[in-house]
Amino acid sequence: MAQENTEQLERPNTHFDVAIVGGGMVGISLALLLAEQQGLKILLIESQSMAVQSATQPNYSPSFDARSTALSWASRKIYQSVGLWDRLQLHLSDITQIHVSDRGHGGLTRMTADDADVEALGYVVENRWLGSVLLEHLNQSKVEVHMNSEVAELKPLSSGMQMHLKGGDSSNSELENHLVEASLVVIADGAESQTAKKLGIYSDTTSYNQTAIIANVELGKSHNGIAYERFTDQGPMALLPLADYDGQHRSALVWARPTEIAEQLMSSSDADFLQSLQKIFGYRLGRFKNIGERGSYPLALGIANEQVRRNVLLMGNSAHSLHPVAGQGFNLSLRDAAALASIVQRAREGSRPIGSLEVLEEYYQEQLSDQRNTLMFSDSLTKSFGRSSSLAALGRNAGLLTLDLIPGLRQRFARFGMGMSNTEAKHG
Repeated sequence: MAQENTEQLERPNTHFDVAIVGGGMVGISLALLLAEQQGLKILLIESQSMAVQSATQPNYSPSFDARSTALSWASRKIYQSVGLWDRLQLHLSDITQIHVSDRGHGGLTRMTADDADVEALGYVVENRWLGSVLLEHLNQSKVEVHMNSEVAELKPLSSGMQMHLKGGDSSNSELENHLVEASLVVIADGAESQTAKKLGIYSDTTSYNQTAIIANVELGKSHNGIAYERFTDQGPMALLPLADYDGQHRSALVWARPTEIAEQLMSSSDADFLQSLQKIFGYRLGRFKNIGERGSYPLALGIANEQVRRNVLLMGNSAHSLHPVAGQGFNLSLRDAAALASIVQRAREGSRPIGSLEVLEEYYQEQLSDQRNTLMFSDSLTKSFGRSSSLAALGRNAGLLTLDLIPGLRQRFARFGMGMSNTEAKHG
């Protein structure tokens, strides 16, 4: 972990250029993007411990039950820009094809890496490995980190924000209850952010009345780099390609079901669960052999009623949380982070205050189209493929067949999913 400057943090009103609240994947990624800029003083605040086992070598402990994240092509380009990709690609799976189908109907389409003229449509990385690589680079950066701490209070100042931090590393009890100032506070502590609520910023949340079940599945045959999106009238499912584990072929399952049905599936035996999954998915991956530890969480579309105000910006799930059906949430947040880093650099070059409303509105307007299009894509995909009427089924299957028959349209669709439609000029 990056070393804490204990003497500096002991003094009240310690000043930073940027303070990031939330040390998850989005928060650390933003910190590393900003750390590329000379002379920028950055503080990362996290409520939990963020210990790294090794300062020089990231830890990779493969597990059948490892949780995973799908990274888009644009996300690859962003991580390449800060020197992370060579390490990340040691343990990830390429998505060479996406197979989209509608259960009970004939429409389907396949998008390939060749369609988009790239080597892979995306990449599936285990969260444990992604987190370890991020922490390794954070440890080597100039970012100051304050762990096991929460923001108890935020107070606007004439040229920034003052934060009262409560708690701190248990070995440094003298760091408790101190004040920090920052020109810009980025709130990235997750959906329903408690820090944002302290400023009167809330999210407008619309429930999908669905629960996502996540688990890893042992397959009867190799996935060959194919990601499957299977839509049903009760919710979508995705099976994403994972690296083999101990000779076992694996895919990562994300299965959205009505909450009551999801609860029944969560409480069912492994054999019954696999039987239900096999019935819905079919046998394109052979007979499912084993299911790993299952997890679940409720699904909702959440959009903050404010993303920017003077000296404050929301990012990640604090700003927008999406249905996981298209794997767009983290990738959108990473594009937001890259855009903010670029805006901050331009503001500094022009001697403009990085926390000014003018600068933050510039960021917001730059990202607004990408955010709206991605949220609309994810939301409409979920709703249109969740309708059970015959007319809706006819419409969506006509759409899938059209995509399958027109290569140019299929290419545009694939490039949007890779995050290249709005940000290709910046990250492509």
